[in-house]
Amino acid sequence: MKSIAIAIAALAFSALPAAADEECTVKGWGLSGEETACFSAKVVDLLCEVTGDCPEDCGDGKRQLGLLREDTGKLVYPQKNIQAAFNGPVVDLYPHCGTTIDVKGSLVGDEETLKGAAQLFHLHQLRPEGGEWKKANDWVKAWEKANPDAKGKGPWFRRSPRIKAEIEEGGYLGYGPEEDVEFIKDWY
Repeated sequence: MKSIAIAIAALAFSALPAAADEECTVKGWGLSGEETACFSAKVVDLLCEVTGDCPEDCGDGKRQLGLLREDTGKLVYPQKNIQAAFNGPVVDLYPHCGTTIDVKGSLVGDEETLKGAAQLFHLHQLRPEGGEWKKANDWVKAWEKANPDAKGKGPWFRRSPRIKAEIEEGGYLGYGPEEDVEFIKDWY
């Protein structure tokens, strides 16, 4: 009886994921072809990698950054960070330019649908070598620092002077404030 219990326990433990797999969990967005991905990669300037146009310091944070995977050697395009808006993860990645980090996130798009094009990567967390995991959500913090007069409650885009000016000029629909009045009257 004892040997049967040991055999069952061994089977149960063999079905458990390895420690590295347990660590590789992220909450997905429910997108078509989305899959969890965790890997180590060097943070690189995408334009530099593709064209050879390589300014110092990854373009001072003003260029799109990529991840050169250690395991496959493939260049990955991180299109967004963990925040809902597609703000991009440059703010999160830039401090790690030229170094290797661990990342957790979602690859989006299946190979059959993409027909050879690269999957996009949504960066959820990153960890510098020897460091701790950190959520990739620095974009809003950087935006708030760059827009100190945009005080108040609510998400950044409701407080943005640039967005408020666009709405004032073109209305919410982009056709002018008069059209907004008609639209709201007709639809609500």
